[in-house]
Amino acid sequence: MPDRILRLQHVEVRVPDLELCTAYYTEVLGLIETARDVKDGADRVFLKCWDEREHHSVVLRQAPTYGLDHMSFKVAEAADLDYFTEKLEAASVPVKRYAARELGPGWGEAIRFDSPSGHLVELVHGMERVGNMLPMTNPPPRPQDLVGIAPPRLDHVFVMAEDVGEFTRFFIELLEFRLTEQIVANDGHQLATFLEHSHTPHDIAVITGPNGGLHHFAFWMDDWNGIREAADTLAYHGVTIDVAPTRHGVTRGYTTYFFDPVGNRNELFTGGYWVDPDFEPITWTEEEMGRAIFYYHRQVNERFFTVHS
Repeated sequence: MPDRILRLQHVEVRVPDLELCTAYYTEVLGLIETARDVKDGADRVFLKCWDEREHHSVVLRQAPTYGLDHMSFKVAEAADLDYFTEKLEAASVPVKRYAARELGPGWGEAIRFDSPSGHLVELVHGMERVGNMLPMTNPPPRPQDLVGIAPPRLDHVFVMAEDVGEFTRFFIELLEFRLTEQIVANDGHQLATFLEHSHTPHDIAVITGPNGGLHHFAFWMDDWNGIREAADTLAYHGVTIDVAPTRHGVTRGYTTYFFDPVGNRNELFTGGYWVDPDFEPITWTEEEMGRAIFYYHRQVNERFFTVHS
């Protein structure tokens, strides 16, 4: 059976300084602004990466604090919203439904519900298609007028939960995600898990921490050289780099972590592997957690576990 959920569609994050963050995401990261609006009394800016064909993948909302408002996943068909509504409500999870554009410009029809960790989760279908800045006939590999780092697309979101096992079961049993990797404590409970629908190492991951917390959201880069060059750009602009370019053990990916101007952690990610539906999950032990997260350094800095709620 084909997947009903295809991939991560977008994240909406809170920012105390909307104009400063808009400048950072457009001029340093190189995302493209597609719209602005006011929702529930707060200004919002809608952004997309250059190779994304749909209206937005990042939404910035003016708010007193920083952190994650919600995460949204794309479903293949409109009927999939009905399917998951029935499945969630049968498990006593309240679901709210929204018409197309009810939630904002470019938005598709959507359902929303809370995960056990208190994260607001959305499934959406029918986002407005705005194109990827390239012609549909005889296109070049990339546009010639890109600004900043210009990652081609959003890749994954990484959150925090007090009970990683409960969070993981919810996403596997009700949303039909597949487990790719896990870090397991000596007493057997899960410290972190990595889950996918897009046949990549992860579309969402969770690590032990406060309920509702955001660890980071990540953008895809096409290769390792792109990540190294992006770090040069980040350093040039004075962006706070959390972890310089290195490699993960989990996912086998290459990475660098850094912070937007108000404290939301970003990542650039590349590499990994292909995941078939019958993929057997990989387990890392508690003693090897440092190597799992940063394979070369074999240890994790304390700031890596900073909470973004």
